[in-house]
Amino acid sequence: MTIEWRYTVEQDLGILSVAGYLGPAAVRRFGGAVGWVVARGTGPVILDLTELRSWSAEGQQAISEAARRLAGTGRCLELAAIPADGSLVPPGDCPDIPVHCDLAAALAAHARRPSAPEEGQQAWRTDGWPT
Repeated sequence: MTIEWRYTVEQDLGILSVAGYLGPAAVRRFGGAVGWVVARGTGPVILDLTELRSWSAEGQQAISEAARRLAGTGRCLELAAIPADGSLVPPGDCPDIPVHCDLAAALAAHARRPSAPEEGQQAWRTDGWPT
């Protein structure tokens, strides 16, 4: 089992949404999604985990690595709606990763609200992204 992802950019804020199970088999695909994010946006990135069913220790490590990778480009990673089966405990050398209870709270922290897709957004997704 793997993950599906969607990346949306609105002005200087990116939202990477992930669905499925972020386990060992999905880590490489998640890394590819993060590469997509690095190449196609600026500013903070909210990792929306609303549709993520669960994650493994390897999946959590991949998220910490994503935070490091984004920090290396001057960007930060924030989490929204972490799975109920645990919390992310990043290693000591990892940048701070703010955690929000859901996507609406993460957007509110940036003085944003969810907008309709036709309101100046660019979006990319995997073919299997749930509609």
